[in-house]
Amino acid sequence: MLQHIVIAVYRDFELLDATGPASVFASANHALAEDGKAPRYAVHLASPTGGAVPSSSGVVVDTKALAKMPLQVDTILVSGAEAHAVIAAAQTPELGRWLSRNASSVRRLGSVCAGTFVLAAGGLVDGKRVATHWSACEALARLYPSLSVDADALYVVDGKVWTSAGVTTGIDMALAMVSEDLGGALASRIAKRLVLYVRRPGYQSQFSALLAAQEKADGPVADLLVWVQANLGAALDVPSLAARACLSERTFHRRFVAATGDTPARYIESVRLDAARILLSQGLALKEIARRVGLAPPARFARLFQRRFGVTPRLFRETHADDERC
Repeated sequence: MLQHIVIAVYRDFELLDATGPASVFASANHALAEDGKAPRYAVHLASPTGGAVPSSSGVVVDTKALAKMPLQVDTILVSGAEAHAVIAAAQTPELGRWLSRNASSVRRLGSVCAGTFVLAAGGLVDGKRVATHWSACEALARLYPSLSVDADALYVVDGKVWTSAGVTTGIDMALAMVSEDLGGALASRIAKRLVLYVRRPGYQSQFSALLAAQEKADGPVADLLVWVQANLGAALDVPSLAARACLSERTFHRRFVAATGDTPARYIESVRLDAARILLSQGLALKEIARRVGLAPPARFARLFQRRFGVTPRLFRETHADDERC
């Protein structure tokens, strides 16, 4: 049977909040067709009144009216937007009534980015742990104190409620939904088809150490940070890094700390452990992971991992392997 996915949009919505997840579900159907299987998903872009709806980027999408959606809806996703558009959406009677009428019967109720505010305004996620865009977490927690707002996660699953952080994280969350429905192998095929660097699990931080550092880094340090991310198994001590950046060790250390806010040793350990966490969720052997991220031998890797995350690598792998949910 087809699973009907309704992605609710409204004037000035964020385009990628809707089209990102839609592309994931469409790609799932494509992968199933390659395997000689029937499609699994029917995706509907819907709005309170139907018709042409402009996104914040100026791209206009054709939508169906919410009132004309199938009776058997499997998953509802509410797209996000900037504050003025979200406020207007939360105050739109047709959208609020439709969500309230269908929230209890769907298998999954979710939002992308600031779409969480629309669900919260309707009292549909009271008492739940939720995610939203990092810039809106404080406001969401203040306006809706019954919510437990996770300001760090890419997406959060609490029972039937699925909420994601900003924009592209809707793709990660949709991949996790496909993984739940059709298995991790097919979800990984979709990620490859969409040319994603990696399937990001929900517990991963909204900001990587690399992204935070790139905001301030420039010149040889900026180039070095990208190289480090791709060469975690290499020798990454200060003399080696300084030589690669063509800087003296003293100058390199000063510029590195200015860019990352951390010493080279602590930064390298952080990015290695973050990479190890992703590899563990893919079920790789501890010895292989330790080698890949430059934290061999395994005993050293286990000690550093437990100190950072509070659990052993083995327990983390058992908990998260082939399970992309939070």
